[in-house]
Amino acid sequence: MSRGAYLAAAALVILAGLVLRLVPWGLPLRVHHVGGGILWGAMLFLLAAALRPRGWGERAALAAAFLAATAIELFRLYRSPGLDAFRLTLAGQLLLGRIFSAWNLLSYAAGIALAFLTARRIGAGRP
Repeated sequence: MSRGAYLAAAALVILAGLVLRLVPWGLPLRVHHVGGGILWGAMLFLLAAALRPRGWGERAALAAAFLAATAIELFRLYRSPGLDAFRLTLAGQLLLGRIFSAWNLLSYAAGIALAFLTARRIGAGRP
């Protein structure tokens, strides 16, 4: 896939995530939370794939997305008054989240893996 295709896919995933998080669907909280994590992980992979240096393959983007997801989740363990105040805003919740959860890492990993496998499948279908 081209960089533009990765960016377009990331934009669609971001839109889907915002719709899932902001529209009151009446879904169970677990579906809402896990679904958002899966989409967030997929977005990380798509952005990593779009922004990776030339010559680096999709596997490098896969590794970068996993590392970024882990680092961001671990960053939630760091506390400061300003950062905690930002985490209470909508932007802070969407970008950083509020609390650490190892379960989030599983949701992110699922989203990263699904996006990677989908990109590989789409790429395999090209002439």
